[in-house]
Amino acid sequence: MATYADPQALVDTEWVAQHLQDPKVRIVEVDYDPASAYHLGHIPGAVLFDWRKDLNDPVRRDILSKEAFEALNSRAGISNDTTVVLYGDFRNWFAAFAFWIYKYYGHADVRLLNGGRKKWIEEKRPLTEEVPSYPPTTYRAQDPDARLRAHLPYVLNVLGKRGVALVDVRSPAEFTGEITAPPEYPNEAAQRGGHIPGAVNIPWSKALHDDDTFKDPEALRKIYEEAGVTPDKEVITYCRIGERSSVTWFVLRHLLGYPNVRNYDGSWSEWGNTVGLPIER
Repeated sequence: MATYADPQALVDTEWVAQHLQDPKVRIVEVDYDPASAYHLGHIPGAVLFDWRKDLNDPVRRDILSKEAFEALNSRAGISNDTTVVLYGDFRNWFAAFAFWIYKYYGHADVRLLNGGRKKWIEEKRPLTEEVPSYPPTTYRAQDPDARLRAHLPYVLNVLGKRGVALVDVRSPAEFTGEITAPPEYPNEAAQRGGHIPGAVNIPWSKALHDDDTFKDPEALRKIYEEAGVTPDKEVITYCRIGERSSVTWFVLRHLLGYPNVRNYDGSWSEWGNTVGLPIER
């Protein structure tokens, strides 16, 4: 069986179990709803990043700033040479979003726990409610890597261009406009339903097995290439707020090695609410 393009981007539950006491490794649980996840029990030694409070700007619709990212890591006792392992609720959606942010700000060694919180619990591995405390560090982030992110003007500029693939990773019902938000977010809908013109619909979940681990490279490659999403193209992934599209971004860039993949984190909640933008249904 072929290996992933970036095999170090993933670790399994056994690897994490063997590194629970490793001072060079920091395990981070990233949750949309910590009350129903982290606070009920988490991997021993794991710190919590609350997606809403920690990974987003408190005022603007944006991810956290470089300075806020530095402060967050410093508080968590993470240094520039720390191996950061991410996992979380909602089938690793927000852990993948955090992975994308870590790469955006240039962290060298960040990894995703294959199968996430679900697989750790299903294997009956240890959980704790104890919140750890680590000595603070002085973390220094790199300048943002603009090659990894797409803003609305950029997406609008490449619409219809050859060599560009837009991948809508939402459910088929969201893609067609039948619904404007997934069941997980019933009150966070866009004004209009549909999708960005020219986008192909490849739901993020197609890349996963039932236990939330990723499919092998051959199966993944078939999923995307059969839909015309090939490594020679510039690929832009999007969903509703950028978390599910981070899963597909991770698959394409780190598991399959596509060289030019951007995450449009504004996604449908921005596009579908912006006056004058074209949509398809």
